[in-house]
Amino acid sequence: MKLRSSAFSHNGRIPGKYTCQGDDVSPELIIEDVPAGAQSLVLIVDDPDAPGKTFDHWVVYDIPVISRIEEGSIPGTQGVNDFRKGDYGGPCPPSGTHRYFFKLYALDETLGLPEGLGKGDVHNAMQGHILAEAELIGLYAKR
Repeated sequence: MKLRSSAFSHNGRIPGKYTCQGDDVSPELIIEDVPAGAQSLVLIVDDPDAPGKTFDHWVVYDIPVISRIEEGSIPGTQGVNDFRKGDYGGPCPPSGTHRYFFKLYALDETLGLPEGLGKGDVHNAMQGHILAEAELIGLYAKR
């Protein structure tokens, strides 16, 4: 399975539009080679370079098996991020350049979880159901 974006390349700079210094909308994501048998997708966006802990920017689950997540769209059930929002929260590092991991999982089932769960609950529910994973990393530093 592959994950890419029309907005930035792997290990490339995320444009300001998709950050707290811009429109703070999610970038378009293109999904390829989802395995046969996949019933749903999960997308987690986080920043392992945040001070203290990995900071969660977006948690979305029960995404139908699709080939594209449109810019600014809500493709599935949203969990809660570390901004305490149930929505995409773009890159907003306090200092320096941070890495933002867009992690996509193909599952053999739909989780059927309620809205507003955190990344840990979603990770626990996915165990034993992951058919494939893909990752896209973007970089961002405030100007």
